Amino acid sequence: MKKTLLFLAALTLSLHCLAQEQLSFPFQGGKDIMTRFFKDSLTVSPEIIQKKASGSVIFKFTADLQGRISKIIIYYADDPILAGPAIEALKRSNHKWIIPDHEKFHDFIIPFSFSFNIPVAETRGLQAAVYDYYRNRKPVITENQVPLDMATLLPTVTVKYNITR
Repeated sequence: MKKTLLFLAALTLSLHCLAQEQLSFPFQGGKDIMTRFFKDSLTVSPEIIQKKASGSVIFKFTADLQGRISKIIIYYADDPILAGPAIEALKRSNHKWIIPDHEKFHDFIIPFSFSFNIPVAETRGLQAAVYDYYRNRKPVITENQVPLDMATLLPTVTVKYNITR
């Protein structure tokens, strides 16, 4: 009976350790380092600031064993102008990705959320600019099914920027 209990305890412990190994974050240094990396690496373009653009962009990219990025695909974008800075930041993250389970390649899905810091005093001009942006934006959407395979969904990268009057 003791051997059976000891075996079950060892099996439970090994499964717990295996689950912890599978849950390791796929960016060197972890989630907080990834968030800081993108905060420091992503530069909001003057066009985004001028248009007061906000919204989401969702990418799928592939990383290999060395953490190199390839095949960046836009799955969705509220506006194409939001994709540019996020793609440049993704390219800067080359060699920082960790592939789970020693696969040759792994797909990741990463959302970026853009918004501006709301000024203390709202003006009619600001309201008009925001309305104009939403009325004229041209979302990038998929028209067909999107195979996700064995992709890992990463936490959303939130980008907030200051607008100028």
